[in-house]
Amino acid sequence: MTQTAQTQLGNTLWKIADELRGAMNADDFRDYMLSFLFLRYLSDNYEAAAKKELGKDYPVLTDNGNSTPLSVWYEQNPADITVFEKQMRRKVHYVIEPSHLWNSIAHLARTQSSELLRTLQQGFKYIENQSFESTFQGLFSEINLDSDKLGRNYEERNKKLCTIIQKIAEGINQFSTDKDILGDAYEYLIGQFAAGSGKKAGEFYTPQRISDILSAIVTLDSQDPSKGEKKKIERVLDFACGSGSLLLNVRRRITEAGGTIGKIFGQEKNITTYNLARMNMLLHGVKDTEFEIHHGDTLLNDWEILNEMNPAKKLEFDAVVANPPFSYRWEPSEAMGEDFRFKSYGLAPKSAADFAFLLHGFHFLSKEGTMAIILPHGVLFRGGAEERIRTKLLKDGNIDTVIGLPANLFFSTGIPVCIVVLKKCKKFDDVLFINAVDHFEKGKRQNNLLPGHIEKIVNTYRERKEETLYSRRVTMDEIEKNEFNLNISRYVSTSLDEEIIVLEEVNKKLVDLDRDINKAKETHNKFLEELGLPPI
Repeated sequence: MTQTAQTQLGNTLWKIADELRGAMNADDFRDYMLSFLFLRYLSDNYEAAAKKELGKDYPVLTDNGNSTPLSVWYEQNPADITVFEKQMRRKVHYVIEPSHLWNSIAHLARTQSSELLRTLQQGFKYIENQSFESTFQGLFSEINLDSDKLGRNYEERNKKLCTIIQKIAEGINQFSTDKDILGDAYEYLIGQFAAGSGKKAGEFYTPQRISDILSAIVTLDSQDPSKGEKKKIERVLDFACGSGSLLLNVRRRITEAGGTIGKIFGQEKNITTYNLARMNMLLHGVKDTEFEIHHGDTLLNDWEILNEMNPAKKLEFDAVVANPPFSYRWEPSEAMGEDFRFKSYGLAPKSAADFAFLLHGFHFLSKEGTMAIILPHGVLFRGGAEERIRTKLLKDGNIDTVIGLPANLFFSTGIPVCIVVLKKCKKFDDVLFINAVDHFEKGKRQNNLLPGHIEKIVNTYRERKEETLYSRRVTMDEIEKNEFNLNISRYVSTSLDEEIIVLEEVNKKLVDLDRDINKAKETHNKFLEELGLPPI
């Protein structure tokens, strides 16, 4: 599907959302809209696989009645359903009953059926508990089909849902159904809803361009990025994954480069966003066995698979990416000082958990892996506990690159941020600083990074290039002399050096200028005298 068609589809769906949400706020309506897109994707994918599986036995329908080909096949072949569904679980990893498929739901909406709401409730429950081998309990927990926001009673709610689903069906039918169409539409709508959510958007959305930078960095060879992309990433982790777009970007990046990726791991504290992430994975064709998203608190490390005390059994990741909440206030207990993630470094201050998040991800990074994390600039220069953590990371040779980005790139904050790249075993004994704060396109609400800006950052990182006013490799001796302060402008200034002023030369120019003025004045007065006029 072309970029133009993707944009047109996104605009169509956004227009529908804007028209239909009425008194409902954007965040609430987002969950309905995205859930219906999710159902449409699962249905399309399932019906295409069913048609291939059944071959010539797949019914061909000539009317526009309330039957789908699969529902007709189920009616005609009741004894074969169990074997068929077993095959579908093996091939597409899930099953959807014919009555819950999007085309069946869309027909109920088109005919204003009073059964729509009830059928949807049953369908969502089935998908959560029975469709997949691994249950996706609570996947639709944020979509309250009995909400007063849809209507005061069953009839009003049913009517509202009929209108919403019919409009979405009509909007999507205008476009071809290429493989990634709904995944792209889903991502577009998440971005649009993020734009309308202001600060709350930070809970679930990393701007695509910043995501592109992080994914490009962690998919390059860890020891020598100039060698190009890795051939394989066994495991990738985002411990503050939001809607999962950053993880999907890493997956897309490595597969487009001809490499392979093993399993995707994400963690998210917000229940709504956690559900968005699970849907987003499936929408992009990631099988339920190829990802694991955990609902829980990263700082408490309540994910069982990451709590292994035995170093030999510890789960490690070849790529770690994250955009955690900036300067998040937390309440670390005394016992946390002995936590295996923090014990060697000390605890981040209560006022800012930035380094707590960083140390969490860094602990699970493999020796051959790369970690890229978005943080506020304060982590680069603040004192106290943060200075001690920063100093140890530097002395241990773990901080590889620091990238300064422009201000106002996020929906959630206008502050400038940085990307810190960490490695447990790195080839270079210096730190690369990239100061990209002045490289952006100014926008009305947010500033934007253009493809050229991203390419410049990634190329500079890959080749470890030095460029006046942009990038520089700094030795550990210089950093130590600066008391392990990583404030980017200390090492790469974006302003031209001021011209050195020599006072003797300035004085001579002033004397010469004064002499020329007096000489011109004398000549002028002679002319006035000849004209019989008084001198000046």
